[in-house]
Amino acid sequence: MRALLVANPAATTTSARTRDVLTHALASEMKLEAVTTEYRGHARDLGRRAAHEGLDLVVALGGDGTVNEVVNGLLHDGPDPERLPRLAVVPGGSTNVFARALGLPNDAVESTGALLDALREQRERIVGLGLAAGTPGTEDESVPARWFTFCAGFGFDAGVVGRVEQQRERGKRSTHALYVRQLMRQFWDEPNRRHGTVTLERPGADPVTDLVLSIVCNTSPWTYLGNRPLYASPEASFDTALDVLALNRLSTPAVVRYATQLLTSTPERGPHGKHAVSLHDLTDFTLHSKVPLPFQMDGDHLGLRTSVRFTGVRRALRVIV
Repeated sequence: MRALLVANPAATTTSARTRDVLTHALASEMKLEAVTTEYRGHARDLGRRAAHEGLDLVVALGGDGTVNEVVNGLLHDGPDPERLPRLAVVPGGSTNVFARALGLPNDAVESTGALLDALREQRERIVGLGLAAGTPGTEDESVPARWFTFCAGFGFDAGVVGRVEQQRERGKRSTHALYVRQLMRQFWDEPNRRHGTVTLERPGADPVTDLVLSIVCNTSPWTYLGNRPLYASPEASFDTALDVLALNRLSTPAVVRYATQLLTSTPERGPHGKHAVSLHDLTDFTLHSKVPLPFQMDGDHLGLRTSVRFTGVRRALRVIV
C-alpha cells in the first residue's frame, strides 16, 4: 500500500515525539511517505498531489483545519470515491469534530491503533460532504468552490470563529474557554441580532428571511464542548445531504433559551422554538445577506461574504473507519 502522511507540526495535542512514534507505527504496515506541513494550504497541495499520483491512502495528522485542506486537495478535480485515495484521520487538534463524528478515538495514539486495525480488517465507508461556492450573478461569484467535512456558518457563529483566530494569532491557546469568551463578545457587538439580514433560498420552497444565525451541518454532532457533544442538527449525517439550523432572533432571552437547548441537546432533539428554523437533507440552497457577513467552514474563518451557494454531495470520499 502506497500512503502519504500529512502532519501538521502546529497541532495542539501532539508533540514531535508523538508524531515520530505514529509515523514509525504506520510505516511498519505500509510504504509511507511522511511530510510535515510548512505553510497554509500545504496540506491541500499534498492531497492534490496524492490524488494525481494515484496513492492508495492519505493520512491526515492534525486538527479539523488540516483535514479540510487534505480533503480539498483530494477532491480538487471533483469527487470520485472509487478512484481517489482513501482518507484516514489521526486527530491532533483541540476539537477534532470530523474524526469524532466518524467514531474514532479522540487520542492520537489510540486512533493510530484503530486505524491499523481498520486497514487490516478493510473497514471503510463512503461519506457525503458539503461544497460551498460563490453565487452566480453576485459580487461573490468568483469565489472558488471549497469542500467542508462537518459544518459551515454564515453570520454570528462565523464571527465567533474569526474572533478566536485573531486571539490565536496573538498567542492565545485554542481552548473551549476562549471560544466561550469570544462568543459573548460577538453577541454584545452583533449589530443585527434583532433583525437578521440573511435569506435562505432553495428550489421549490418559499424563501426563509431575516435570519441572524445560519449553521450548515454535514454531520452530527455539530461540535464538542470538551467531551460534551452539541447537536445543532441531530438528523444530519454523512449519509445524507446538508442540514441547516437558523435563528431569526438573538435577543438576550432567545440566546439564553437556545444556548441552554444546545448545551442539553441529544441525538434526538436539538434547538427548537418559534425563532428557530431546522431543515433536513438539502442538496442545493443559497444564503444571501443584505450586508457582508463573516463566513466559516470547518472552523476556518474565510472572511466576509454576501452570498454563498451550498451543495450537498452524498457520496464524495472513502474514509477509513
